[in-house]
Order: sequence, then structure tokens, then C-alpha cells
Amino acid sequence: MRTKTIGLIAHTGKAGVAELTRAVVREFEQRSVEVLIEKEIAELANEKAAGSPEEIFRRVELIVVLGGDGTILNVVAHAGENLKPIFGINVGSLGFLTCANSASYREAVDAIANGRISYSERALLTVELRGEGKVIASAKALNDAVISRGDISRLIRLHTKIDDEPLTEYNADGLIVATPTGSTAYSLSAGGPILEPQSGVFVITPICPHVLTNRSVIVSDSAKIEIAPASTEYPTFLSIDGRAPLRIPDDGAVVVKRATVTLPLGVLPEVSFFSVLRQKLKWTGSNL
Repeated sequence: MRTKTIGLIAHTGKAGVAELTRAVVREFEQRSVEVLIEKEIAELANEKAAGSPEEIFRRVELIVVLGGDGTILNVVAHAGENLKPIFGINVGSLGFLTCANSASYREAVDAIANGRISYSERALLTVELRGEGKVIASAKALNDAVISRGDISRLIRLHTKIDDEPLTEYNADGLIVATPTGSTAYSLSAGGPILEPQSGVFVITPICPHVLTNRSVIVSDSAKIEIAPASTEYPTFLSIDGRAPLRIPDDGAVVVKRATVTLPLGVLPEVSFFSVLRQKLKWTGSNL
């Protein structure tokens, strides 16, 4: 199905993004696709602005993002309940969520305009910060929820439950709860496994655990994961998809569940999850 209206959002701090924005807009216009440009990148590229990201989300069929994985995470955060399909064109460094780059943008635009892209439905987390018997904050995450010790160089102890059953008490620098999409981000750096996007699971990965037998645990994405500080001696913090950390109350807890919505992530016909892994992680072998 042909796409008639797209929103364009970009990381304004990336080198060459203004020129790429103008080029992408011209390519879409030549294919009779209406482009609504977010105001900050429109100003940088000397193009007509359509409004804020929130205004654009309500009016388009697809969001085209020029940037890296972090830019896409930021777009998801701003979208809220108006989340739309996203297609990423990478102008950053390492990117697992983008399947085109600044050298192949014409092919990407043509595929979008002519309805030749497919969508990988990506699971999201609903993350709740609870304290004093109520929900203090709630947000969705595409990648992960991270509970950490902040700036203090001390281990923190975290009670962890799965569907109200105790799992263990982690003594570590922190704990990551990641989606399959997030399994190639911070969780991977902390030694966690790579999960295929449609695997239907989440992974809990400790950060620098003191007990060597504390390893990543894979749970069903239907599970409720609850993490609470086991000690009030040191503060603990929650960060959702790398956003500004929130202090967890001494009597508080973080509850993580699968969100009721998914993110349709645009994919080119010739691109697969495993081809992206091979490219980004520079895997080689006799049959590659």
C-alpha cells in the first residue's frame, strides 16, 4: 500500500543532516508524497515546518527518522499514545533500528512511496515507578528499563520477583530489563544474550554482579517483573530508554510489563534482523 503522508524528524546535531533532509524531502515530493517536517529540523534545513513532533504524530501514516537508534528512542518517547510506524535512515554510528543510511536514502524513499517496505512489530515495555502505594510515574520503553546506583561507587541490592514469585536478590551495580529490541543495546554490553525480535521474551541482565552465578534470565513477555531496593542505605534510580533518571523511593518498586501496543518498525525487503547483526557486529565466517 502506497504511503501518502509522512512525518520527518531528525537529529539536528548530526553532521550533514540538513542537506540530507532537503534531499529526502525532494525525493518524496517527486513521488507525490506529502512530507510534514518537524519544526527544529525544518528551521535548520530552511524548509516549511509542520509543527512539533506531537502535532505531526497525529497527522501522518509513517514517521521517517534521520538519525541513529537514540533518535528513534526519543521519537517513541515523544509519541506517547499517538505512536505511528517508524522508518529509520541512519546518520549516526552503530544502529540496529535503522535499515538504510545516507548513501541509500533514494532506494529507501522509493520503497516507502511505493509500499514496498514491511514492518517488524516490536514489543514495548510499560514501566511503572511505584511508591507510597501509588504509581509515581509511568512510561513506555522500546529498549529497556535500567535500575542503577547512580554516581555512588557502591553495589546496590535489588529484590526481584517474577509474577509475584521471588527470583533472587541481586547485589550489583544495577539491573536491566530489556525487550528483544533492547537486547542489542545496554544489555548486550553487560553480557546479555541477543534476542530475535519476535521471540516473545524479555531478558533481565545484572550489571557487574558480585555473585558470579547471577546471570541473565530470560522470561516470557507475559510476565510481570517487579524490582525493589533491598536496602535504603544508598539511593537507586530508574532510567527508561536512557532518559533522565528518576529516584526510586525507599519503599518504592519498579514494575515492568509488556505494553498493550507495539511499534511497527519499517524494514526494506532485502534487510533482515540477522543481516543487520552480521553487518553491525562484523560477523564473518566461511559461509558469509
